[in-house]
Amino acid sequence: MNIEAKQKQVEATMRLAPVIPVVIIDDARHAVPMARALVAGGVPAIEVTLRTPAALDAIRAIAAEVEGAVVGVGTVLTAKDLHDAEQAGARFAVSPGVSPNLLSAAEDSALPLLPGVATASEAMKLLERGYRHLKFFPAVPAGGTKLLGAWASPLPQLRFCPTGGISLTSAPDFLALSNVLCVGGSWLTPKDKFMSGDWEGIEQLAREAALLRGVVANA
Repeated sequence: MNIEAKQKQVEATMRLAPVIPVVIIDDARHAVPMARALVAGGVPAIEVTLRTPAALDAIRAIAAEVEGAVVGVGTVLTAKDLHDAEQAGARFAVSPGVSPNLLSAAEDSALPLLPGVATASEAMKLLERGYRHLKFFPAVPAGGTKLLGAWASPLPQLRFCPTGGISLTSAPDFLALSNVLCVGGSWLTPKDKFMSGDWEGIEQLAREAALLRGVVANA
């Protein structure tokens, strides 16, 4: 699959909902009920980060058991991460930044990559490689809406998923930008609701996030 085809897949995933939940799973047994709650709330694209030993098992479970879920893998750093995630059933990959080795691995992988950038120079380098859909990370510390909005005119080809420090309150400011398709956020799956098994609470948070579609400039 060439880069253009992969970019179309990434765009389709970014347009599924205004928010892609960024999830850290310590216990793979929580993966399926959590994912079902997010899908029921209208947020089907789910990024499971490779920050715990349970991550790949969680991706396998969601991919196999949760109808309507589009499960992806986050915190991808290496070629092995891409390979393992693809084998587990992930449908997209997200990285906090990029490296030559990771980009080479992504070219050889069938898994579409949403790579992270924090500067215009990084974004330009990825544009030269055919990437038009990028993660802006860490969004708030790196400059927030002012920096991302400033890129819209000189880099009109690019669309972003800002992630890092965004909340339900601040998400509308990002989603209103012309170069933003969605945001990434961890607030939909707070640790206390995981620990208590409050899947109804997670579904409600997802419903609130899904309502943000009304402020997406590119909806």
